Amino acid sequence: MNLLDGFGMDTITMAGSLEAKLSAMKDAGFSQVMLMARDLVTHPGGVPAAVAAVQASGLRPTGFQVLRDFEGLSGHLHGYKVDIAKSMLEMCAATGSKVLLACSSTSRHATDDLDHIARDLKKLAMMALPLGIKVAYEGLSWGRTVNEFTTSWDVVCRADCPNLGIGIDSFHIFAANTPLDAIEDLDPEKIFLVQLSDFMWHETPTFEDRMTTARTFRVFPGEGVHSEALADLVLRLDRIGYRGDYSFEVFNDDYQQLPLATVAERARKSATWLHDNVLHRSAPLPAWTRTPNNTPA
Repeated sequence: MNLLDGFGMDTITMAGSLEAKLSAMKDAGFSQVMLMARDLVTHPGGVPAAVAAVQASGLRPTGFQVLRDFEGLSGHLHGYKVDIAKSMLEMCAATGSKVLLACSSTSRHATDDLDHIARDLKKLAMMALPLGIKVAYEGLSWGRTVNEFTTSWDVVCRADCPNLGIGIDSFHIFAANTPLDAIEDLDPEKIFLVQLSDFMWHETPTFEDRMTTARTFRVFPGEGVHSEALADLVLRLDRIGYRGDYSFEVFNDDYQQLPLATVAERARKSATWLHDNVLHRSAPLPAWTRTPNNTPA
C-alpha cells in the first residue's frame, strides 16, 4: 500500500499547466488531486481537454472547488447563484469528482438567519443528489455569519440532508482559534473533506489578516508554527472515526515560483510525517519546524 494513499494536493499550490501539475503530483507518489474550476475553464483545450487530462493522469479527484457566497441570499441574487451552482455541479460531475466544496458566504447581502442558510444548502445538496455528488460546507474564518466549523456543523445538522456534510480546513480553525474539543461533537460520516495547511505566525486577529495569509502564505503541514495543533487535529479526527481523504490546500506565492517537482517533494515530506509519525500515534515536530529560519513573524 502506498503510504501517500489518503493524501492529495490541491492544484492551486503549484504553477504551470494542468498536465504538468498532475504529472508532478503523480511522480511524487500522490494518488489524488483536488481540482479547481479554473483548471477546467482556463485550459487551452477547454473543459473537455482538461477532463481528459485528469482522466489520463490516473489521479482520483478528491473534490472540486469552490462554490462561494451561495447561501443566505434572496430574490434575483439567489436565482443567479443557483445558476452558478448548476454549472459548477456539471463540471464537478464531468471530472468524476464526488465532492463539491462550498465555502460560507462573505456577502453583506446574505442573511445571518441560520435556518435560511440551512434551507439554501439543502437546496444545493438536492441539486447535487442526482449527479451522485456530496456537498462539503466549509466555514471560512472570515465568513460573515459562519466562520467556524462549529457553526457550519450546526447548519448542516439543521439542513439534515444525506449528501450535505462539512469540510474541515485546518487553516481556518487555527486562524479563528476554534477549540479542537468540538471535533468530538462531529459525525465522522458527515465529514466529506479535510484540507490541511499551516502558516508561519500564531495570530491572525482580523478578517483582513486571515484573508491575506490564507491566499498568499500558507505552508504544508509540519512547515509552520502550528505543527502540534495540526497533529492534534488529525489525531482527533482519527479517534472519532474519520477515514476519508486529506488534501493539502496550500496557497503560497513563493511556491508558485518554484519548480513543480520541488513543491511536490515538500508535500510528499509532509504526507510522510503525517502518515508515519502523527497517525501512528508518535508525533514529534518535524526537524524543519525547529530551524532558526522558521521563526514566527
